[in-house]
Amino acid sequence: MIGIDSIRRIAGFVTVAGCGVVMSIQMAATSAAQSESSMPAPEKADLPYLIHATNLVELEQSTANEETQKNDQLYWVAGANSPVQTPLAGPQFLFKSGEINPRDFQLYGFESKNGRREVIIRKKKKLVATPHFVSVFEAGPGIYRVRVDDTLANGEYCLTPNGSNAVFCFAVF
Repeated sequence: MIGIDSIRRIAGFVTVAGCGVVMSIQMAATSAAQSESSMPAPEKADLPYLIHATNLVELEQSTANEETQKNDQLYWVAGANSPVQTPLAGPQFLFKSGEINPRDFQLYGFESKNGRREVIIRKKKKLVATPHFVSVFEAGPGIYRVRVDDTLANGEYCLTPNGSNAVFCFAVF
């Protein structure tokens, strides 16, 4: 049988452990705020930068070419691989907004074929490409952090504003 003293000890342990969790969360939030403030600002507007520790790496900027093959609608970018690479399966980007609204970004995966990167959008009039989920957070006046909410497999990817052929490419390895 559990006595009242045992219950008090368990309750005291839970309270102390709970305080530890709260302190850990507060320390993590403080650390994140400090690292956010130590991050350099993006140099160019309307160009996403890959965040690597406290460094910013400019994404490969290109224009996707639209092509129709038989009943397939696809978009492609020249070159089999992006020169911008990250080992992070959940990359984050810093973006200085000018004309592009960062909330319009969509993330698509490419397939490397015949020396180019391509994504099939429609197959026989059916949408087949689905974008990966991204979240956008304000990091300062006109500066936004774009976070990939999915775990990305190794491969080629692009951020693109909805309704635009502008693409910002990178690879996960």
